[in-house]
Amino acid sequence: MRSLGLAVLVGVVLGWFPIGAEAQDAEELFRKVNPSVVVIRAKGRAVDSARGLISFTEIGSGVLISADGKVMTAAHVVHAMDEIVVEVLGGETVSARVVASEPAADLSLLQLAHIPKGAQPARLGDSDKVRVGQQVLVIGAPYGLSHSFSAGWISAKWLPNTAYRAMPLAEFFQTTATINTGNSGGPMFNMAGEVIGVVSHNISKSGGSEGLGFVVTMKSARYFLMEREWAWIGLEGKVIAGELAEIFNVPGGSGLLVSVVPKGSLAWDMGLAGGDRTATIGGQEVVVRGDIVLSMAGIPIRSEADIPKIREKIGAMSTGQPFKASVLRAGEVIELTGKAP
Repeated sequence: MRSLGLAVLVGVVLGWFPIGAEAQDAEELFRKVNPSVVVIRAKGRAVDSARGLISFTEIGSGVLISADGKVMTAAHVVHAMDEIVVEVLGGETVSARVVASEPAADLSLLQLAHIPKGAQPARLGDSDKVRVGQQVLVIGAPYGLSHSFSAGWISAKWLPNTAYRAMPLAEFFQTTATINTGNSGGPMFNMAGEVIGVVSHNISKSGGSEGLGFVVTMKSARYFLMEREWAWIGLEGKVIAGELAEIFNVPGGSGLLVSVVPKGSLAWDMGLAGGDRTATIGGQEVVVRGDIVLSMAGIPIRSEADIPKIREKIGAMSTGQPFKASVLRAGEVIELTGKAP
């Protein structure tokens, strides 16, 4: 009787979870959606406390979302980089540039220089319909291993500024799907083959994947990359005010101390300069010897909240429309002119 009962239990379990069918479905789904997944390789510059200005490389993933060559990815992969190359399935590479970015939600949108042969845009899903417990697929380039596939489940859903306050604007899915270095920016698919999120990061004590992966929802991605006019300016740095602004003798008492200016960005084209050294001031390590932007497009920079206001105002301008920036450089206030993208 015990053996019979066990056999019945096994039959019930297998009936509820048709393992072979699920594996077959996942295999078919992978083949269908994989042509939309890309590998991203980027080169940038940063200021190191010991070596000064250095070059570095970043590898991540992304997903083609439109027939005209738009690619969604994670901001920390491409946001302030000088050179971006995208590799599609089959190995063809094409240059790309940032056209929209929101680091506080870890989201960026790239524009490919041309559409590689065989590239296939993905279908975008409705992340509001996703529920905890649903199965999901992640495709990316963990440790540079292109088009690697992993499966898992949605563990939780986190509203903005709850799970990861370093990226306060992002709504996150938490997932058990394996996420490692190089997966960042890659797509998460539902079992219908629709993109429901963009991989951001994992939380790990060991440095590897521990089943605590975080993916920015498609709701956030649509809002920040598709529904709003956010100009990518290339303003990278630290807003200084109070005592720190006094130390730098900043007129007006506040401004953005520029750390790095990505090549090809709007800030680069208008002549802004970044720093090349670091200094420890009041216990903070600060990149120094760069420009301090006092105002841009008529908006004074008093806090971090003014940066998105500037991006939004410039994004709403007509292409080529000029705007001014007031800049403190080497103790002298100068005026630079930029043109809206």
